[in-house]
Amino acid sequence: MLGESIQRSPTMELQRLSLLLALPLALLLPACVTADPEAASAQPPNPDPAHNSRLSLDWDGTYRGVLPCADCPGIETVITLTADGTYLRTVRYLDREDGNRRDQGEFEWNDAGSAVILGDGEDSQRYQVGENRLFFLDRQGHRIEGALAENYVLVKDLTDPRLEDREWVLTELMGEPVSPAEGQPAPSLHFDSSTGRVSGSDGCNRLMGSYRLFERERIEFGQLAGTLMACPDMTLPDRFLEVLDRVGDYAINDGELSLFKGRMAILARFRESTSASE
Repeated sequence: MLGESIQRSPTMELQRLSLLLALPLALLLPACVTADPEAASAQPPNPDPAHNSRLSLDWDGTYRGVLPCADCPGIETVITLTADGTYLRTVRYLDREDGNRRDQGEFEWNDAGSAVILGDGEDSQRYQVGENRLFFLDRQGHRIEGALAENYVLVKDLTDPRLEDREWVLTELMGEPVSPAEGQPAPSLHFDSSTGRVSGSDGCNRLMGSYRLFERERIEFGQLAGTLMACPDMTLPDRFLEVLDRVGDYAINDGELSLFKGRMAILARFRESTSASE
């Protein structure tokens, strides 16, 4: 498929992408999805420029989600909007090894300043800009409603300067103080806000992987990888990795990072390192 995309023009690729995204709408709207007529009529003919999304929201950033697909499990979509008026869009068809697509260009705002338009003419797509959300719009500029409405939303990648670009050293695991084995470092984590990557140590091997922040101090770790060195005592490293796999929430108070899951007890505590060499 990637080979095919090289031979096709950008216009042909965007037409295919727009068609695939439109197909699930055509199939599903009659059954259980309705367009929201108020989404198009909610904006007055002459909206107050001080209260539109373009001026009042911190909209630039990266948004991602999985949009419905007529002939595949879904289309993983990532859209980055920048303050200079350009966009980068990457899509991946989840059941196809060569199903990646990518395009970029300039986007436009609608007259109300509430939605962005990516692409031109029949190839264009519209997204209503909300608070940390992009809402996919149909050809009439309406938001999707009904049981499948949440499937047509892209969520913005969030950042937290209290957490990111700092070194966190493990002090407590499952309610017990951490005591690294002799000659082994204490487990630690470093969250890089510019890449969305986490790195550190499990107390034996170096760790690396991805993470993502969500509203209300929720966090999700991607698959973590590491070196394969064998240490004399792997008890702490193994337990630390097990805990990270269960984490879903975090909190920061007085220079201490706590990781937990829902209303469960705190799974791990860290202190912020004050030494760059630690």
